[in-house]
Amino acid sequence: MQAPKYFHIGAIASLVVLIAWLLAWEIVVAPLRPGSWILALKALPLLIPLGGVIKRDIYTLQWSSMVILLYFTEGVVRAWSDKLPESRIMALGEIVLVFVYFACALLYLRPYKKAAKKMAKELLDKVNSTKSTK
Repeated sequence: MQAPKYFHIGAIASLVVLIAWLLAWEIVVAPLRPGSWILALKALPLLIPLGGVIKRDIYTLQWSSMVILLYFTEGVVRAWSDKLPESRIMALGEIVLVFVYFACALLYLRPYKKAAKKMAKELLDKVNSTKSTK
Protein backbone atom coordinates (compact mmCIF):
# COMPACT_ATOMS: atom_id res chain seq x y z
CA MET A 1 0.00 0.00 0.00
CA GLN A 2 1.39 3.39 -0.99
CA ALA A 3 1.64 6.42 1.30
CA PRO A 4 -0.97 8.48 -0.64
CA LYS A 5 -3.48 5.69 -0.05
CA TYR A 6 -2.86 5.94 3.70
CA PHE A 7 -3.41 9.68 3.53
CA HIS A 8 -6.65 9.17 1.60
CA ILE A 9 -7.90 6.71 4.20
CA GLY A 10 -6.81 9.11 6.96
CA ALA A 11 -8.73 11.97 5.34
CA ILE A 12 -11.91 9.89 5.03
CA ALA A 13 -11.64 8.50 8.55
CA SER A 14 -10.94 11.85 10.19
CA LEU A 15 -13.82 13.51 8.31
CA VAL A 16 -16.29 10.79 9.28
CA VAL A 17 -15.12 10.79 12.89
CA LEU A 18 -15.30 14.60 12.98
CA ILE A 19 -18.92 14.51 11.84
CA ALA A 20 -19.79 11.93 14.50
CA TRP A 21 -17.75 13.87 17.10
CA LEU A 22 -19.62 17.12 16.43
CA LEU A 23 -22.99 15.38 16.59
CA ALA A 24 -22.13 13.63 19.85
CA TRP A 25 -20.77 16.85 21.33
CA GLU A 26 -23.83 18.95 20.65
CA ILE A 27 -26.51 16.29 21.23
CA VAL A 28 -25.20 14.02 24.00
CA VAL A 29 -21.92 14.98 25.69
CA ALA A 30 -22.11 18.73 26.29
CA PRO A 31 -24.98 20.50 24.53
CA LEU A 32 -25.00 24.27 24.92
CA ARG A 33 -28.36 23.99 26.67
CA PRO A 34 -29.90 20.76 27.96
CA GLY A 35 -32.14 19.25 25.29
CA SER A 36 -30.80 21.61 22.63
CA TRP A 37 -29.56 20.00 19.44
CA ILE A 38 -29.58 22.95 17.05
CA LEU A 39 -25.78 23.39 17.15
CA ALA A 40 -25.43 19.82 15.92
CA LEU A 41 -26.43 21.18 12.51
CA LYS A 42 -22.89 22.52 12.18
CA ALA A 43 -21.87 19.00 11.17
CA LEU A 44 -24.11 19.03 8.08
CA PRO A 45 -21.78 21.10 5.85
CA LEU A 46 -19.14 18.42 6.31
CA LEU A 47 -21.38 15.96 4.48
CA ILE A 48 -20.99 18.03 1.29
CA PRO A 49 -17.32 17.17 0.64
CA LEU A 50 -17.55 13.63 2.04
CA GLY A 51 -18.58 12.06 -1.28
CA GLY A 52 -15.82 13.82 -3.19
CA VAL A 53 -13.23 12.88 -0.59
CA ILE A 54 -14.29 9.23 -0.81
CA LYS A 55 -14.07 9.39 -4.64
CA ARG A 56 -10.59 10.99 -4.42
CA ASP A 57 -11.73 14.14 -6.19
CA ILE A 58 -8.71 16.45 -6.17
CA TYR A 59 -10.76 19.64 -6.36
CA THR A 60 -12.94 18.60 -3.41
CA LEU A 61 -9.90 17.72 -1.31
CA GLN A 62 -8.40 21.12 -2.12
CA TRP A 63 -11.38 23.28 -1.18
CA SER A 64 -12.41 21.15 1.78
CA SER A 65 -8.92 21.45 3.26
CA MET A 66 -9.54 25.20 3.41
CA VAL A 67 -13.15 25.03 4.64
CA ILE A 68 -12.18 22.64 7.44
CA LEU A 69 -10.14 25.44 8.99
CA LEU A 70 -13.42 27.07 10.08
CA TYR A 71 -13.95 24.07 12.35
CA PHE A 72 -10.40 24.46 13.65
CA THR A 73 -11.22 28.06 14.55
CA GLU A 74 -14.40 27.03 16.31
CA GLY A 75 -12.51 24.37 18.26
CA VAL A 76 -9.87 26.85 19.40
CA VAL A 77 -12.47 29.42 20.47
CA ARG A 78 -14.56 26.89 22.36
CA ALA A 79 -11.54 25.21 23.98
CA TRP A 80 -10.56 28.64 25.26
CA SER A 81 -13.96 30.01 26.26
CA ASP A 82 -16.34 27.17 27.17
CA LYS A 83 -16.93 26.72 30.90
CA LEU A 84 -17.80 23.00 30.94
CA PRO A 85 -14.73 20.72 31.07
CA GLU A 86 -16.52 18.19 28.85
CA SER A 87 -17.07 20.84 26.21
CA ARG A 88 -13.44 21.89 26.35
CA ILE A 89 -12.34 18.30 25.87
CA MET A 90 -14.68 17.95 22.90
CA ALA A 91 -13.27 21.19 21.45
CA LEU A 92 -9.73 19.84 21.79
CA GLY A 93 -10.85 16.65 20.04
CA GLU A 94 -12.30 18.76 17.24
CA ILE A 95 -8.97 20.57 16.87
CA VAL A 96 -7.08 17.27 16.63
CA LEU A 97 -9.50 15.77 14.08
CA VAL A 98 -9.38 18.89 11.93
CA PHE A 99 -5.58 18.86 12.04
CA VAL A 100 -5.50 15.18 11.02
CA TYR A 101 -7.87 15.83 8.10
CA PHE A 102 -5.93 18.91 6.97
CA ALA A 103 -2.58 17.10 7.11
CA CYS A 104 -3.89 13.98 5.35
CA ALA A 105 -5.56 16.02 2.61
CA LEU A 106 -2.43 18.07 1.95
CA LEU A 107 -0.14 15.06 2.00
CA TYR A 108 -2.48 13.18 -0.35
CA LEU A 109 -2.54 16.16 -2.75
CA ARG A 110 1.23 16.71 -2.70
CA PRO A 111 2.14 14.38 -5.63
CA TYR A 112 -0.65 15.88 -7.77
CA LYS A 113 0.57 19.40 -7.03
CA LYS A 114 4.15 18.42 -7.96
CA ALA A 115 2.96 16.82 -11.21
CA ALA A 116 0.91 19.91 -12.11
CA LYS A 117 3.90 22.20 -11.48
CA LYS A 118 6.11 19.97 -13.62
CA MET A 119 3.60 19.97 -16.49
CA ALA A 120 3.19 23.75 -16.27
CA LYS A 121 6.97 24.24 -16.34
CA GLU A 122 7.32 21.94 -19.34
CA LEU A 123 4.57 23.76 -21.18
CA LEU A 124 6.09 27.14 -20.36
CA ASP A 125 9.52 25.95 -21.51
CA LYS A 126 7.99 24.67 -24.76
CA VAL A 127 6.21 27.97 -25.40
CA ASN A 128 9.34 29.95 -24.63
CA SER A 129 11.50 27.78 -26.91
CA THR A 130 9.11 28.24 -29.86
CA LYS A 131 9.10 32.02 -29.30
CA SER A 132 12.90 32.19 -29.23
CA THR A 133 13.22 30.28 -32.52
CA LYS A 134 11.02 32.78 -34.36
